[in-house]
Amino acid sequence: MQYPKGKLIAIGGAEDKGTDLEPGEINRNNLNFFELGILRRVVEEAGGVDARIEVITTASTIPYEVGENYMNAFGKIGCTNIGIMHIRNRQDTSIPEYLERIRQCDAVMFSGGNQMRLSVTDGGTEFLRILKERYQNENFLIAGTSAGAMAMSQTMIYEGNAARAHLKGEVKITAGLGFINTVIIDSHFEKRGRFVRLAQAVASNPSLIGIGLGEDTGMLITGGNKMEAIGSGLVIIIDGHNILHSNIGDIPEGNPVSVENLLVHFCEKGNGYIVNERKFLMEAREGALIPKRVDVE
Repeated sequence: MQYPKGKLIAIGGAEDKGTDLEPGEINRNNLNFFELGILRRVVEEAGGVDARIEVITTASTIPYEVGENYMNAFGKIGCTNIGIMHIRNRQDTSIPEYLERIRQCDAVMFSGGNQMRLSVTDGGTEFLRILKERYQNENFLIAGTSAGAMAMSQTMIYEGNAARAHLKGEVKITAGLGFINTVIIDSHFEKRGRFVRLAQAVASNPSLIGIGLGEDTGMLITGGNKMEAIGSGLVIIIDGHNILHSNIGDIPEGNPVSVENLLVHFCEKGNGYIVNERKFLMEAREGALIPKRVDVE
């Protein structure tokens, strides 16, 4: 297997900038994940403040507002070589200028909103093919927040009310953009109580590792395999490889799900995970100092 040379940064989101799939507060201009360093890490992994980053606002229903927010946020950390792509439909993905810009940039950033807009708009296009080719063969960064993070995987949650996620069929799954095929990602994880939603998605697809991203939090994925938690919040890893019992294949839709032996890990900033080995890492970043353990009597 050839591992991709590029990197992914999946961010749990700190704001809704477009259509929300569940009722909740919409804080459109809240970019507080910037304050906690995630956008700084995006810039660092893209190559520094001189890197060319293209922000893709397809998922959002308020693209111009979102684009301006990101221009301002990146500008505050000294990164001003930012482009905005307001791709609204499949025809826009074939605009020659856009295709050339993604061939030349150092990174792309998918905004939040509705992840179905991303899969429906980009799926099967030359635009997506170029992104995948660059991610596979170059030191190229693909970042995304909220819907932009959820759409990164081959298998994508596109709907599912958290209050009913314990019932078979309430978690809706479709194909995402396919940058990584070994995980399934959920965002706004603790804030919206989505643990059971992701657990059902993993139980239905036990070969996948579930990544639940809290707000102000992200996962840096290198080589399509090694993950590092970044930001201030919590990342929850759900592993279904060792499930002993599951009734999902036998019960009618609308019935409660029963699953035995899901494995769960909690990751704070600096912790990590090796997907293929299903191994938790106390310290993921190379060269980082591991804090000494403190015994409490």
